[in-house]
Amino acid sequence: MNASISTDERGHSGPRRPHPEAAGRRVVITGLGVVTSIGIGVEAFTAGLRAGRSGVKPITAFDTTGFAHANGCEVTDFAPERWITRQDPEELGRASQFSVAAAHMAVEDAGLTVADVRARRSLVSVGTTDGESRDLDQLVAAGLDGGPGAYDPAVARRVPAGRLSAGIVRELELEDVEAVTIPTACAAGNYAVGYGYDALRSGDVDIALCGGADAACRKTFTGFYRLGTIAPEVCRPFDKDREGILTGEGAGILLMESLDSALARGARIYAEVLGYGLACDALHPVAPDRDSIARTIRIAHRNAGVTPDEIDFVSAHGTGTKANDITEAGAIRQVFGDDAMPRTVSIKSMIGHSMGAASAVAAAACALAITEGFIPPTVNHRETDPECGVDCVPNQAVEAELNVVQNNALAFGGNNAVLILGAYRGAESGGETGAESGARSAGPVGSAA
Repeated sequence: MNASISTDERGHSGPRRPHPEAAGRRVVITGLGVVTSIGIGVEAFTAGLRAGRSGVKPITAFDTTGFAHANGCEVTDFAPERWITRQDPEELGRASQFSVAAAHMAVEDAGLTVADVRARRSLVSVGTTDGESRDLDQLVAAGLDGGPGAYDPAVARRVPAGRLSAGIVRELELEDVEAVTIPTACAAGNYAVGYGYDALRSGDVDIALCGGADAACRKTFTGFYRLGTIAPEVCRPFDKDREGILTGEGAGILLMESLDSALARGARIYAEVLGYGLACDALHPVAPDRDSIARTIRIAHRNAGVTPDEIDFVSAHGTGTKANDITEAGAIRQVFGDDAMPRTVSIKSMIGHSMGAASAVAAAACALAITEGFIPPTVNHRETDPECGVDCVPNQAVEAELNVVQNNALAFGGNNAVLILGAYRGAESGGETGAESGARSAGPVGSAA
C-alpha cells in the first residue's frame, strides 16, 4: 500500500525547513476525535477507559465459518451520517468514514468551527495498515464468484488508501492543505502524529489533524489467524496465560496547534507533544527486535528532552502475543532499568488491535489520562508473566497526577515509533518543566535510526 500525498501550492518536498520566526514553537493537543469499540467521542471513550470496559464480541464484519474462534473488537454503534454531512458516506469505505468522523469530532472538541480550520494553513495526516481492505475483500469475493465483470464500480472507487486523508479534506472543504496517508502498519498512528508535530513546530502549518484509522477485515484477521496469534476469547497483555491478539477497528484523530495559537484563543489543552522517535530495523517481517525498540525509546526521550525517570507511565504496544510482550518489556527494562520500570499498560486489552489506528487511539488515551489524572488499566489480567515483570495496572484504573507519558507503537518490518506527551501546566505552575524546556531546545525531532 503506497502513501498518498498531495501538496499544496507551496510544493513541499524533502525535509521541512523551519521558518526563522516560528522555529521550535511548542505544539499542543486541543481536540480529540475517537471511534472505538468501547466508546465513540471523548466522553464515552474516557468513561470506557476508566471503567476498563471490554469491546470484545463475536465478529460480524465477515463470514467466520471455518475458523475455530472469531472474536474481535468491532465498532457496532457507528452512524456515519451523524458526522459526514458534506459528502455521501456511501462514497467512502468504512475506514475513511471512521477517519472523517473522528476528524469532525476533533474539530468540534477543540472548540473550532469548520470555517476556522478552513481559514488556516493545515495538514491532514492519517496512518493505516489496511486502507480499505474490507472493500478489497468484497471485490475479491465478487471476482471469484463472477469474474472481473462482477466488480462493483462504487466499491472499487472507495479502495485507494489516500481517501482516508482526502475524505477529511473534502468533508471540511479545506484548500490551503497538505494531505498524506501514512502506511507504516501498526505504528502508523504515531508516525502521523509525529509528521504533524514537525509541520507545526517548523511553522509550516497552523493546524494539524493527525492520527490513524482502520476497519475490521477478513484479510487481516485471516493473516493473524494463520500466524497463530489470534486469541480464542480475550486479549490479556503481559499475562502468563496470554494467547494472542484480537483484531479491532476504529480511528483516533488529534487536532494539534501551536501553544501560542491555543493560548490566544483560550483553548482547552489536553497535553503538549514533547517529541517522538522513529527507528526501522528491518530485521524480520513480523518479529519485534528488543534492541531496536530500546533505541527508538531513547531517540524519543532525547528528542523530547526527557529522561527515563520522568516518564510516569508507558502506554505499551502490548498486543498480547508471547513474543511481543516479552520483547517489548525487555526493551523497556533495557532503557529504564530493573528497579525503575514505570507502570506499563495496554489498552488493546479493551479495544483490541485496531492496526493503523492503534497508536493514535492510544495517544488520545494518553492525552486524556494526563488531563483527567488517571492511568487506564490492562483488563482481563490474572497473573503477570514473570518474564515480562511489569506493573500493568491490572483490571482497574488508578488515579495519578501525570506529567510525562510515553506511547509505544511497533509494526511489522521493524517500524517502531514512540511518542512523548507532557502535561501543560501553564504559567501558574511556576515555570516550565525540564521536559518543556528540553522540547524546545532538542533541535529537529522525530529522528530515525
